[in-house]
Amino acid sequence: MTSHVHLILSTEEGNKLSDVIRDFKSFTSTKLKNCIKENSTESCREWLVWMFERAGKKNRISRLQLWQQHNHPIELSNDVLMD
Repeated sequence: MTSHVHLILSTEEGNKLSDVIRDFKSFTSTKLKNCIKENSTESCREWLVWMFERAGKKNRISRLQLWQQHNHPIELSNDVLMD
């Protein structure tokens, strides 16, 4: 399963989970794309940039797209209160 990631997230009162996910995707995609572009020893560098460009053109949102536009959240609940 190298094509996706699973996260368990929570937010403080008043913060929306969708905002946290948006910010996470924005921050990580910028950092990862820069690392890939700047690392001349990365053996898959050209292929990765090509894949990100292809995804960006397909979705017409940016030049390079790392994350998919959607996610599949599953609410986890716990009856035990945590301090």
